[in-house]
Amino acid sequence: MQYRRLGKSGLLVSELSIGTNMFGGGDLPGWKALGGLEQPECNAIIKHAFDKGINFIDTADTYAAGQSEQRVGQAIRDVGLNRNDVVIMTKTAGRMRPTPNAIGASRGYLMSAVDDSLKRLNTDHIDVYLIHHFDAATPLEESLRALDDIVRSGKVRYVGCSNFAGWQVAKALGISERKNYARFDAIEAQWSIITRDIEREVVPMGIDLGVGILVWAPLVSGLLTGKYDREGKSGATGRLGGKVPATLNADKVFDVIDAMRPIAKAHDATVGQIAIAWLLHQKGTTSVIFGSRNAAQFDENCAATDIKLTADELATLDKVSALPPEYGMAMVQGTRTDRARYA
Repeated sequence: MQYRRLGKSGLLVSELSIGTNMFGGGDLPGWKALGGLEQPECNAIIKHAFDKGINFIDTADTYAAGQSEQRVGQAIRDVGLNRNDVVIMTKTAGRMRPTPNAIGASRGYLMSAVDDSLKRLNTDHIDVYLIHHFDAATPLEESLRALDDIVRSGKVRYVGCSNFAGWQVAKALGISERKNYARFDAIEAQWSIITRDIEREVVPMGIDLGVGILVWAPLVSGLLTGKYDREGKSGATGRLGGKVPATLNADKVFDVIDAMRPIAKAHDATVGQIAIAWLLHQKGTTSVIFGSRNAAQFDENCAATDIKLTADELATLDKVSALPPEYGMAMVQGTRTDRARYA
């Protein structure tokens, strides 16, 4: 297992991180389908992950209505891990209660939400604390000042965001620099070989401004495991059941999957492992988050770290999965390319 710096900080996190949105929720509509794992199963996954060298755990207050955080904290104690060897990341801003202020990134909510997460995790600090979603109703300066106060209190050590646009992160960094607030060291964003939209703005921003990119849904809810054909008929189970979301081009999705199959065969690997390996080869990636229901699933995903894709393989995958050109940018691409060689 390799470790990478989180943004500009000195914190080292494993290149793979364990996602926990399947921890708990067996008694909740919707969450049971994600996993609904009970404490013994959660303990086994956490122990297995740390035995493999993973030191980074991702959760959120909204996952299974707080049960995920509870199970993460209990697993760390049950397994006997040294708390200071574990990097816990959790997120807030989603609705936890039906009352008007139990959502968002206002100062009022952040100051109470962090205490609630600390109680559920049964810890005295959170290593990385993210605003889960951009809150259009709250000025960024209000959110950032609250986060800075939380960091200064010792309850949180590093802060970041999730599902923000590139301009929103850049604006936040500008405010933090002017006000001397704790800066965003990470953004958690959806990225995969078939969903490359963040490469237009978020990835260049992260590379240029030193914001670590943490990838969620690298296999697009099982679609990139290679278990499905173009008709979605394989007998395999998964959150999407092999069906391509309407927001994606199904033909292109399976063109990409088909291009990964011979590469997987050449590496004695699965298509899913190639999909994760592709992300690990991308400039800007800090850690790839994935969930597992058992040790076998975990080991299959974890093996992606051993795959070294060749330049030709990367070129093949880049070509088949490339984003469609934007009209305006395509019109000035010649000048952009001419100047890029001097960068």
